Amino acid sequence: MQLQDILYSQGFGTRRICAGLIQQGWVAVYGAGAAEPVVCLNALQDFEVEGLVMRVQGVDWSYQDKAYVMLYKPAGTECSQKPSAYPSVYTLLPAPLRQRPSKSAVDGVQAVGRLDQDTTGLLLLSDDGQFIHRMSSPKKHVPKVYRVTSKHPISGDQIERLLAGVVLDDDPRPVRAAACVQLDEHTMDLALTQGKYHQVKRMIAAVGNRVDALHRSRIGGLELPADMRPGEWRWLSQEDIALLT
Repeated sequence: MQLQDILYSQGFGTRRICAGLIQQGWVAVYGAGAAEPVVCLNALQDFEVEGLVMRVQGVDWSYQDKAYVMLYKPAGTECSQKPSAYPSVYTLLPAPLRQRPSKSAVDGVQAVGRLDQDTTGLLLLSDDGQFIHRMSSPKKHVPKVYRVTSKHPISGDQIERLLAGVVLDDDPRPVRAAACVQLDEHTMDLALTQGKYHQVKRMIAAVGNRVDALHRSRIGGLELPADMRPGEWRWLSQEDIALLT
């Protein structure tokens, strides 16, 4: 694949912009086993994309046919590209991830589901539509674990009702927690396999309590890494993706 097309596919701008980056000496390519990349000034030079690593404007980028990333969503952010009241989580991502060309109406990676503006924790983003559907579909039963901090003490009766199922006002069918583990008087881990609007908060309210803080710690078998900080993002490895299925 030509170098300008590689950069375009990775979200570095139009082909003309990518050609300009190359011609101005802003793109270097790592050779096999090389410690430092070599500047390439030929926008039409062909490269094998598998395992390709480039340095673009001083930042190293590995070629990704599809983008799969995790983000530690901080509080006070919205999972929308057109936020209404708070900054968008997309502003926490580098421009190439937001600009990757797509066959859909919207370019760039998209959030796999949404978290409320005051909810923190693990958020997945991708430009792979099949992956987004698979991870979002309630039919796939991918568990999502939330650390819930409640305003009032948690009772055994509340735990039992969450596991048995509570009725929300938009659905007559009971909504059940896949698992519910009380950690202390005001903290529990709640696992869900489906996602409705404000579901955790509404379930907790339905059993007579209130959520003071909410944090998503795990999706499937993938846990938010302990060394990540709010606002940080990382590529998902193949091992990470395997833990999600």
